[in-house]
Amino acid sequence: MTHSTRRELLIAAGAIALGAGAPAHAQAFPDRALRLAVGFPPGSGPDVVARLLAQRLGDLLKQQVVVDNKAGAGGQIAAQGVAKSPADGYGLLLGEVGSIAIAPPAFSKLPYDPARELVGISEVVRSDFLLVVPANSPHQSVADFVKAARAKADKTNFGTFGAGTPGHFGAELFAEAAGFKTEPIHYRATGDAVTAIVAGDVAGAFVSTALGAAQIKGGKMRALATTAASRSPLLPEVPTFAEAGYPKIDFAAWFAVFAPAGTPAAALELLNRQIVAAVQSPETKAKLQEAGFSVLGTSRADTEKMLKAEAARWAAVVKATGFRGD
Repeated sequence: MTHSTRRELLIAAGAIALGAGAPAHAQAFPDRALRLAVGFPPGSGPDVVARLLAQRLGDLLKQQVVVDNKAGAGGQIAAQGVAKSPADGYGLLLGEVGSIAIAPPAFSKLPYDPARELVGISEVVRSDFLLVVPANSPHQSVADFVKAARAKADKTNFGTFGAGTPGHFGAELFAEAAGFKTEPIHYRATGDAVTAIVAGDVAGAFVSTALGAAQIKGGKMRALATTAASRSPLLPEVPTFAEAGYPKIDFAAWFAVFAPAGTPAAALELLNRQIVAAVQSPETKAKLQEAGFSVLGTSRADTEKMLKAEAARWAAVVKATGFRGD
């Protein structure tokens, strides 16, 4: 055996030895359970999305995906938790428009910065909003509601699911477009807001189609219009705001999966592929649609474009209303 051949064999043997030991230091991602934080309680619309996504995503990744409900502050608690967590791909967030796009311009003391500390992986679903009134309300249409609101000497109460949420600003946008004054009544819990609407404690509210459909079909609320571009297949009798004469009332709640900034690109790419596959799988997609969501599953690039556009849009809305959460 020549000296050069002996040296080549030694190098090869060393490489094999290093390769055999590599898994102890650099296991293929993922090699343990992942956590998906959601800022709303079990049974809520976001929770439904998180659990359907987690179940299918876990199957595809061959690792458990645990849903972590960190409810409170309109999703801000969950967003902060993930923003400050290790950037290793194992801690994810099902973020939404309120805590990601609306909160930064609305709260000067927000303890996290979505644009700097979080990176979007994929927008998974959207849910349009419904203008709802109590079932015993005399208003049968948007025109009825606006006429009564304009005639009031004082402000018209709107229930919301928290200050700075889409429903809150939806009420402000609607009032400005229709020419009446509104007084938002903020509820800390989803259940409390729903109870207030059903009981007639507020004149109206904007609720997501995912949340409102069951309440409306159960006769507990009445829907006057949807913010969607076309009528919902779940509630085909409910007209759009465009049909009612208010085409600019067109906002929606979107939900996207995020990871902490600095997460390795390879992990982000794998997560994007599998998240898209998860929400687009026939069974999961059907269940999400039945729950009132429009199913997407976007690329990382398209997700980033959406996030930048939404940040600019809601910053302008917040500025126009003069709202400050703190």
